[in-house]
Amino acid sequence: MIMILDLARLCFFPALMAFAAASDLLTMTIPNRVSLLLVAGFAILAVAGAMPINEVLQHGAAGLIILTASFACFAMGWIGGGDAKVASAAALWLGLPHLLNYLLYASLFGGALTLLLIQFRHLPLPVMLGRHSWLMRLHGKDEDIPYGIALALGALVIYPETGWIKAVDLAHIALS
Repeated sequence: MIMILDLARLCFFPALMAFAAASDLLTMTIPNRVSLLLVAGFAILAVAGAMPINEVLQHGAAGLIILTASFACFAMGWIGGGDAKVASAAALWLGLPHLLNYLLYASLFGGALTLLLIQFRHLPLPVMLGRHSWLMRLHGKDEDIPYGIALALGALVIYPETGWIKAVDLAHIALS
C-alpha cells in the first residue's frame, strides 16, 4: 500500500498538470475534469497519507486565495476560466509555504511564453505547418496566450520541494 501511495504522490499531480498544459496548447481550453481530479486527488492522498489537519487547512487556504484572486482576474477578462481553476487546484496541492514561489515561477514562465508567442506570431508560418489547426490557432495574432502551460511549468518546478515528494520513500520504490 505504501508503494502505491508513493507512486501516486510521484505521478498524479505532475501527470494532470502536464495534461492541462498540453490541452491548453492544443485546444486553448483546460477541461473542468482536470481541476476536479486534482482536488479529489488531493483529498484522497491527504487522507491516505495522514496529512495533519493544520497542513490540510494551509493547503486549502492556498487554494482559496488563488481561487479568489484568479476569478477576479477572470471576471476582468485577464485570464480564462480553465486557467483560474487549474491555478487554484495547483495552489491547493502546493500549499501556503510554496505559494509565492509558485506564483513567481508561473509569472516568469508566462512572461517568457507571451514574448515567445508574440515573436512567433510575427513570423510567417511555413505552409506545411499550416495543416495543423492548433498551430494555426496558436499563430493567430488575435488569439489568447495558453497560460495553462506557464501555470503547469511553475507548479512542476515547485512540486519536488513539497512535502508530497519529501514523503516518498524512493529507496523502497527503487528496490521493488
